[in-house]
Amino acid sequence: MTATPLRDRRSVAALIDHTLLKPEATSADVAALVAEARELGVLAVCVSPSALPLAGAEGLVVATVVGFPSGKVKSSVKAAEAAQAVADGADEVDMVIDVGAAREGDRAALEADVAAVRAAVPPPRVLKVIVESAALDDEQLATACAAAEAAGADFVKTSTGFHPAGGASAHAVEVMRATVGDRLGIKASGGIRTAEAALALLDAGATRLGLSASRAVLDGLPGA
Repeated sequence: MTATPLRDRRSVAALIDHTLLKPEATSADVAALVAEARELGVLAVCVSPSALPLAGAEGLVVATVVGFPSGKVKSSVKAAEAAQAVADGADEVDMVIDVGAAREGDRAALEADVAAVRAAVPPPRVLKVIVESAALDDEQLATACAAAEAAGADFVKTSTGFHPAGGASAHAVEVMRATVGDRLGIKASGGIRTAEAALALLDAGATRLGLSASRAVLDGLPGA
């Protein structure tokens, strides 16, 4: 039986940000991540900003995080962190919003937060906005995504993977897709450990996957 589009190993690998954001990660752990990314044929690696510049990552997209994981720092600090990440070779920056502002429905604050980081991450570099979807209701989630789009984001992203409320869900991705249409990418991340979970998120509208369990997910898919 022929695999349908985005369901074979190679196609899904091309959507993966292979991720290591544990605070205890060593330089050897980061080097192993890069080597594994090459072996698996994924699109990108996502590492903490202290790991930049990233050795041996030629041919891979290099992503990093700012305001991570709480988002509770001033926008100017996030922007400075993002500018340093770009100077250190980041191709993509995943920023965390102020989730409290999202819960309050403060769209103006959310837009200002994202816009400050966007200014520090000029195109063609990519800005992804982490909205911590599991901590928001549907209305709050839609407001956060709309604010991110208005401020110039390229992607909205479900989760840090560190929040006690949980990670990605198909329902959250559906709400995000309904809000941003086809205008923005959607990165699903947080707690995705099986091929079945990954495919459900892609079916819901995700266009990128943030995975630390990339090998396990890909081993569950057909194809070499």
